[in-house]
Amino acid sequence: MDKPTTGVVIGDPAGVGPEVVVKALADEAIAQSARHLLIGSASVVERALEFSGVKAAVKRIQTPDELGEERGVLYVMDSEGLDASEFPLGRDSVAAGHAVAGWMDTAIDLAERGVIDSFVLAPISSGSFKLAGERSRTVSPVVGESYLIIFSGPLRVAHLTDHVPLASVSGLIQAELVTSALVDLDKAMQAWGMEQRRIGVSGFNPHANGPEDREAIAPGVEQARALGIDASGPHSPDAVFRHCVEGKYDMVLAMFHDQGHIAVKTWGFSGNCVLILGPPYLFFSVAHGTAYDIVGTGLADPLMLQSALETAARLSRGQGLQID
Repeated sequence: MDKPTTGVVIGDPAGVGPEVVVKALADEAIAQSARHLLIGSASVVERALEFSGVKAAVKRIQTPDELGEERGVLYVMDSEGLDASEFPLGRDSVAAGHAVAGWMDTAIDLAERGVIDSFVLAPISSGSFKLAGERSRTVSPVVGESYLIIFSGPLRVAHLTDHVPLASVSGLIQAELVTSALVDLDKAMQAWGMEQRRIGVSGFNPHANGPEDREAIAPGVEQARALGIDASGPHSPDAVFRHCVEGKYDMVLAMFHDQGHIAVKTWGFSGNCVLILGPPYLFFSVAHGTAYDIVGTGLADPLMLQSALETAARLSRGQGLQID
């Protein structure tokens, strides 16, 4: 297929998002893996180039039809022409919240219309969103409707629940929810081009020995297996993630946020990336924030954004996931 088109929202203009975007796209392999449509402020991108020391030209465009493929040129869809001076570095602001909300709405619209094949979101600030009275419709997965998946090399972890108080998780774990999550995961992995789709399901209690494991997780797994899905479990939570790293599984379904995130961020924090499964398009983000304390210093690490861009391009082409 032709190169996929990835929409890249540059993130909060007062944080490191624009810096990690330009650094990531300075990598030739990343830059050539897709056509990258930056969505944000051209002026902010130019400021990020100064901070990072990356040499590139910035071309401001109004529509995706103007997106080119000239090497060394960053194409920024910037309909408002917002100046970088409107966004003081290292602080939340109403202006930043409104700007990012608008950029995200643009990306979502393009993704829903199929103009872009995937959507990558650089770090945003919930503080700016709150100040501006904005609310994102893509950041927080909804239990039973969407699932957060975090990738780090061979360790790929989906989450049955995400930002839910731990005391509430037990009541949410139901056999039907486990089955539907496994069905959605298997379908997505097949669409991504993964021939092997072995899913290890983590238990909820120590050694996967508790009422939730016996009465909800195990029946949910069995029902998925009856549908032809290569799932197993519940497995002991203290071993299933290591087994995935060792190649026994292609994905692990964790029961709650920290169960999966601690495993991934301990195994391989730098270079991981996040996908939200549920929207009718590929939506990626990164597992770090705006890092106001280092913005403008040139120290921001682009590896997570690089991973998100690389994974977005691979899955858009149906090439599956890389092992390392």
